[in-house]
Amino acid sequence: MSEPNTKLESLRRQIRTAERRYQRDAGSVSILAVSKAKSAGDIRALAEAGQVDFGENYLQEALAKQSALSGLPLTWHYIGQIQSNKTADIARNFDWVHSIDRLKIAQRLSQQRPDDLAPLQICLQVNLQNEPGKAGVSTTAAGQLANAVAQLPNVQLRGLMVIPQPSNDFDAQRAVFAELRILLEQLNAEGLAMDTLSMGMSADWEAAVAEGATWIRIGTALFGPRT
Repeated sequence: MSEPNTKLESLRRQIRTAERRYQRDAGSVSILAVSKAKSAGDIRALAEAGQVDFGENYLQEALAKQSALSGLPLTWHYIGQIQSNKTADIARNFDWVHSIDRLKIAQRLSQQRPDDLAPLQICLQVNLQNEPGKAGVSTTAAGQLANAVAQLPNVQLRGLMVIPQPSNDFDAQRAVFAELRILLEQLNAEGLAMDTLSMGMSADWEAAVAEGATWIRIGTALFGPRT
């Protein structure tokens, strides 16, 4: 078995174990392979091992990989910060965007999404810990933004995303992810219909699964350390 196959299958086994441990439905947690700074060849190897969903942070780098891998049936997720002058290319070339924190960006993506493509799947990035200078809508403003995005054509509001401060304490990791889950539940109780929690990375994904993650964004555990 190749190294990409081995790493992917190992992670899948660990996720299945975590789903049982935390009373999650089997198959309710999906892997988003974070491929920033990795080559098209690295992505192809993981795709050949069965991985379909890939997340990119940098637009020009992502577009080059998409061109090189155009023959593969991959699903592309944009997970980086978005500048207004990048929205047209993102709207045309991605299936998901996890990092919306401003209505203006969501509006531009809606306007620029080609009519012949399925609606762009959207998650709002939330700055749960109120970190200065960090992207993300505040918890107090999340409801207003979510309701506005839900009204836009050509996009579909799916859920919430968070990038928490690093912590080695499992209970502390869970506490942050629980906040995002509770926020999603509150917003749904007020009339929204979100089904997605994009949370957890290589160092804290199990805590995210324990608190309801549906996408875990994994880079190092699949591709190895970035150089």
